[in-house]
Amino acid sequence: MATFLYRLGRLAFRRRRVVVMLWVAVLAAIGIGAMTAPGTSSGALSVPGTQSQRAIDLLQKEFPQASADGATARVVFEAPAGQKLTSAANRAEVESLVAKLEKSPQVSGVTDPFAGGLVSRSGTIAYTQVSYKVAQADVGAAAHAVQTDVVAQGEKAGLKVSLGGNAVENKATSKAAELIGVGVAAVVLVITFGSMIAAGLPLLTAILGVAAAVLSVTLATHFFDLASSSTTLALMLGLAVAIDYALFIVSRYRNEIRDGHEPEEACGRALGTAGSAVVFAGLTVIVALSGLSVIGIGMLTSMGLASAFAVAVAVIIALTLLPAVLGFAGPRIMNGTLHTRRMKALERGEGESMGVRWARFVTRNPVKVLVVSVAGLALLAIPTMSLKMALNDDSGKPPGTTQRIAYDTLSKGFGPGFNGPLTVVVDARGSDDPKAAAQDAYTMLSKLDDVAAVRPPSFNQAGDVALLGAVPKSAPTSEATKDLVGEIRDHGTALHQDTGADLMVTGLTAVNIDVSTKLSDALIPYLAIVVGLALILLLLVFRSIVIPLKAALGFLLSVVSTLGVLVAVFQWGWLKDVFGVDQTGPIVSLLPIVLIGVVFGLAMDYEVFLVSRMREEYVHGAEPTQAIVGGFRHSGRVVTAAAVIMVSVFSGFLLDDEALIKSIGLGLAAAVFFDAFVVRMSIVPAVMALLGHRSWTLPKWLDRILPNVDVEGEKLRHALEAEQPDSAPEPVLAGAAAMVHAGSDDHGAPRVFTGVRSSDDTETQAPAQKADATESQAPARRKLLKNPLRRS
Repeated sequence: MATFLYRLGRLAFRRRRVVVMLWVAVLAAIGIGAMTAPGTSSGALSVPGTQSQRAIDLLQKEFPQASADGATARVVFEAPAGQKLTSAANRAEVESLVAKLEKSPQVSGVTDPFAGGLVSRSGTIAYTQVSYKVAQADVGAAAHAVQTDVVAQGEKAGLKVSLGGNAVENKATSKAAELIGVGVAAVVLVITFGSMIAAGLPLLTAILGVAAAVLSVTLATHFFDLASSSTTLALMLGLAVAIDYALFIVSRYRNEIRDGHEPEEACGRALGTAGSAVVFAGLTVIVALSGLSVIGIGMLTSMGLASAFAVAVAVIIALTLLPAVLGFAGPRIMNGTLHTRRMKALERGEGESMGVRWARFVTRNPVKVLVVSVAGLALLAIPTMSLKMALNDDSGKPPGTTQRIAYDTLSKGFGPGFNGPLTVVVDARGSDDPKAAAQDAYTMLSKLDDVAAVRPPSFNQAGDVALLGAVPKSAPTSEATKDLVGEIRDHGTALHQDTGADLMVTGLTAVNIDVSTKLSDALIPYLAIVVGLALILLLLVFRSIVIPLKAALGFLLSVVSTLGVLVAVFQWGWLKDVFGVDQTGPIVSLLPIVLIGVVFGLAMDYEVFLVSRMREEYVHGAEPTQAIVGGFRHSGRVVTAAAVIMVSVFSGFLLDDEALIKSIGLGLAAAVFFDAFVVRMSIVPAVMALLGHRSWTLPKWLDRILPNVDVEGEKLRHALEAEQPDSAPEPVLAGAAAMVHAGSDDHGAPRVFTGVRSSDDTETQAPAQKADATESQAPARRKLLKNPLRRS
């Protein structure tokens, strides 16, 4: 792997113009295809194997006019203060608005609130149900325009009109989160490298990679039915990991130049070492995201695969386009004019970086650090035991939005259950008396305590399938409604025994309950599959039993701590005013499992980036404690910068008004913070310091079976030494270094450049001075460079 990537890096560096032109051509082709693709993205939930889905499939066959999988909207009318909708003027206005809705494009049916009994007892509130022939994502602009006109016309007449349901167009999402993330990333990169060129390259390649991935996902909607949220998740993750991967490789490239290698050779060595870590880090993310497909929910499958594709594109960009762009930058990437006084002191070898000091502190006090870290995360995880999950509805919309107003108004006039009516289907095709079976179902529903109203059965043309409606007394996301659905289904068993008819419950509320149940049931199997596959990958990378197990256990600790924070804030209401949460409720069912998939991949990124450099130090002769400190010296600053960028990107979503988006932002930001700074930078080095050499042991029989992927570049170094045994470069010392650069773009003439050391990599050149007497001085460093594999 390392040798192949070394050659790939040199080739892309040397043929930079060709590589860049090829990527430009690919982007142009994908962009043209994406713009011409009609797209079939859907927001509908399909849950194969559940009762609610079987009922939907039956309704599509027997009641095609009902558009069982079509979008719906509730238009809620409220009379002016002191008036009633039943007055002649207000009634005429409502009937006029209903008639306008009936003529709307794509509408299959509209209920009459006065004929259908959809007026509250007080006479002040009424609503009409609008059914569309198409799914939520396919409701067109013309239909949305009619909705807007109805609201405007009603308010002009003095009525309060609000819209609810999935057919209502959501407010355009703000791009503030992405802009904040990119802005913070730029600042962090500039601080990390002290160079505008070095900071700009990761951003440039990341943006191009994300553009390629998002355009490809958009193009894919021409051929596949993808969830409408697939592009959003792909954008968010693609941007985050693309910056991380480029940051890691650019940092290593600058290290290699500082060690005296010419730019092309430095690029090859950077890809051979850091590039190998990027490949395996990307694979763990791809495994975690692709694992979402095992759950069996189409929306999650498309979200996971689209995001996995975005990560794969980020890896390919980092291994091909980035080396080509480095070829254009050449040695200019070392120019650093934004150094602080402390950075300049570190360049002169005075003092140590904060990362190195922290690593020394942890290795001197491993037990204390381990106990405090684990106890802190365990304390945060306690609220997880109270976790309740449900899918979001209009009650989670921001206050003041038309959906939230419609939800609250309907609850006020009819009760909260009217926001989540249940559709009950009686399949009496195997019954001797279908009408009697349907009547029995109607009687049973009417007797249930938590049922507020029941709609009499209506039959299909054959008269053997009946459709009933039941309105719960409780809110759609409440435990009482969930229990009611279970009770109705239990009565269905008795109905089948008595009449031979099957009773099924469906509708949006029942679908949401079934999805939540399926997600809860899939949580443990999904964890087992993802963690198991990732353990195999990490076993290949680190050739150790302890490190993969430690990585997985640390990740689980991060996840339960994050879920504890979410429960405390969004379910219990702790600090809800700080985060702008206006009401508490169950955690969105999709969040925990998406959180696991996303965070596991990102956590393994940090594990690979940090520990791979420790392994590299160890296999090159360092003692276990020295290897830990060396890993922090070379990668600590990069991992810190990557984590800060991620936390900033995800924290930007806290600015959104919607509770769902807030919970996603807080969950991902907290998980990355816990995993990067508590688990990877505290627990991991503490455990490794306690285990010493045992951290890197592997049973001999397993060592013989496993292929050596050479992520630390040991074979590559041997190969390079064999080719040029006496020509190893001298390290670049503080001051100046003469370098000859081969190739085009004015890298071919001899150059002398000074001050090439910058803040992120000067740590690799700083002598250890008093703190580590085992590290060699300059003569010994030259000797080590001539034989990098020589063990001390």
